[in-house]
Amino acid sequence: MTGQVEVKIRIPSELAELARPRSIEEELRLLVALELYREGRVSLGKAAELAGLSIREFLYELRSRRVPLNYDLEELEKDMETVRMFVEGKGG
Repeated sequence: MTGQVEVKIRIPSELAELARPRSIEEELRLLVALELYREGRVSLGKAAELAGLSIREFLYELRSRRVPLNYDLEELEKDMETVRMFVEGKGG
């Protein structure tokens, strides 16, 4: 990340307790990342980074919160090309 913006909000303590076992800050970061990903504004990797999670952890959060995976035909074609390159021995 190039910079950060600090946002202060007041919320009822009951709401903060719902975020457990995460801190409210961690939960809010995750919710923002999930929404940006759901809207297609950031990639899976970027959303995981914004949330402070590994891609695997972020995928778990997507599944547990019923957020669909953004994976279209173009991404499938890129992945298939990568697989072909590795099979042909050109993968690095």
